[in-house]
Amino acid sequence: MANPNVSAQQLKSFIERVEKLEEEKKGIADDIKDVMAEAKGSGFDIKTMRAIIKLRALDKAARQEAEALLETYKAALGID
Repeated sequence: MANPNVSAQQLKSFIERVEKLEEEKKGIADDIKDVMAEAKGSGFDIKTMRAIIKLRALDKAARQEAEALLETYKAALGID
C-alpha cells in the first residue's frame, strides 16, 4: 500500500457505509416484526405466513420442486 492515508480513508468509508446499512437493516427488521405482530393480532398464523413468504421468493420451478419433494417425504412417512 503506497499511501496508508488513502487506504485508511477508504477503509473508514467502507466501514461507515456498512454501519449505515446495518442500521437500515435493523429498522426494516423492526418494521417486519411490527407487520407480523399486526397480522397475528388480526388472527393470522405467523409461522404459516413465513412459510408462504419463503415459497413466494422461489421461482416457479424451484417452488414446484420443493412442493413435490415435500409430498414425496410426507408419503414416505405416511403423513396425509
